[in-house]
Amino acid sequence: MKHLLLSVAILLLCFSCDSEKIEADTIFVNGVIWTANPNMKEVEAMAVKSDTIIAVGSTIDLQKYIGKSTHIVDLQNKFVTPGFIDAHVHLLMGGNSLLSVQLRDAKTKEEFAKRIKDFASGIKPNQWIVEGNWDHTLWGGELPTKEWIDVFTQQNPVAVYRMDGHMILANSAALKIAGIDRNTPDVENGEIVKNSNGEPTGILKSKAMYLVLNKIPALSDSQKEKAIKVAQEYLHAQGVTSIQDVDSLGGFEVLKKMHSNNELKIRVYSADPLHSWKSLSKKEKVNNKWLKNGLLKGFVDGSLGSHSAAFLEPYSDKPTDSGILTANIDSLQTWIEKADTNNLHVTVHAIGDKANHTLLNTYEAVEQTNGSKDRRFRIEHAQHLNSDDISRFSELNIIASMQPYHAIDDGRWAEELIGPERIKTTYAFNSLLDAGTTLVFGSDWPVAPASPILGIHAAITRQTLDNKNPEGWVPEQKINAEQALLAYTKNAAYSAFNETIKGTLEVGKLADFVVLSNDIRSIDPINIRNVQVLYTYIGGKKVYEKK
Repeated sequence: MKHLLLSVAILLLCFSCDSEKIEADTIFVNGVIWTANPNMKEVEAMAVKSDTIIAVGSTIDLQKYIGKSTHIVDLQNKFVTPGFIDAHVHLLMGGNSLLSVQLRDAKTKEEFAKRIKDFASGIKPNQWIVEGNWDHTLWGGELPTKEWIDVFTQQNPVAVYRMDGHMILANSAALKIAGIDRNTPDVENGEIVKNSNGEPTGILKSKAMYLVLNKIPALSDSQKEKAIKVAQEYLHAQGVTSIQDVDSLGGFEVLKKMHSNNELKIRVYSADPLHSWKSLSKKEKVNNKWLKNGLLKGFVDGSLGSHSAAFLEPYSDKPTDSGILTANIDSLQTWIEKADTNNLHVTVHAIGDKANHTLLNTYEAVEQTNGSKDRRFRIEHAQHLNSDDISRFSELNIIASMQPYHAIDDGRWAEELIGPERIKTTYAFNSLLDAGTTLVFGSDWPVAPASPILGIHAAITRQTLDNKNPEGWVPEQKINAEQALLAYTKNAAYSAFNETIKGTLEVGKLADFVVLSNDIRSIDPINIRNVQVLYTYIGGKKVYEKK
């Protein structure tokens, strides 16, 4: 209280001195405000008018911005950072996952089955059970089968994702709808897993998933809106003020409507599928403070956990398997060239070292064809890299859009799949930064929690979820707190061509910021995961307060 009284007294000293002064709506004082601006990294006060920062500095510096209606907020020496920007979110999937069965932490196959049984008992017949995001490594690595759940899902088709989004379990009802039986051949770049008798187990990998997924009725606009509203509340609680939405479930028109109705409460950069570049090039471009399109997302491979990530050498545990390139590379290059010609922004999913190497070659070929410009090509995930390719990110100005929580999750089992040598350049945060790469962080929610706090903890400590790597998994790839904060703020804004309006706390930028319980830069890194989001502000307005 004494800090607040002192601050108010100082601010009131010159209240009537200058009739021409700009008056702030709100002045935040007594904070440890990390601005992410290298020219003024830390300040104690910030003045906001409407949705924009009009001044940063000391309490005394900001006294001239107080007016009759100015509201003063005492930050009580708490740590403030620019609003977190999650560079990789599946918005509708995430919202739907909050409304669907929760399988992410099911630790036994019995618990997995019981959760689906309990959820099925509370829904209507013929309603699909989707999302889920299960992790079979938690119960020893056995893949689930349709027999685990068929007995209590006879009236409800099931298509629940493995946590990485590149494998689903379908029950018999869903397989029947899709027309999948023992005689169904594998699709290109996918696999219908079958048992020793030739019967489908219910597991579908990569492109084979779409035999079922394409049969799921499209979400209605009202269902999409409900999912988005639930999602944005969850994201606010994590300190996330902006997202880059790589979903492809057709939510953009609903987002536009919500924005028109003043119901959109989180800033969204929305992606379309890369192959639809032509339709996006003809679509109306939206680029306001809340909503933006123009991003295209493609795929080169699948995921490590499903053995569908593409590698230059075979998997260590499956010597005949090197993963799957899910894209025709000639088509991929054509799409990227055309998108780039139409000034669309391109990002592509690549996980295995072969996938990343192939994509870097493709990006390089497109630049040689189309010429130099500020295109900001991105690689989503960039998880497993050939050591020779690390320097190419900065040489080609490719942004590495990565998800640090995946590192402490995959670190429990990844070495079994790719061996001790290849993990040295797995989630190579430090090597990429040393090479001059722009590093951007996100969550991949709902594959992982949309918590930048947990992501920062993962990037700094690399302590795996099984607590078996207290010094960090591949510890030479650890980074420091400020590097991790930049990846969630300044760099993330840059990766979306938004650096002029957000990502740092500077005059003229949006007043998007988060108040945290502790200074991430100075506490013991092991305790970062316990840091609390106290308040989240978007455009100077409080959208979340911890209860």
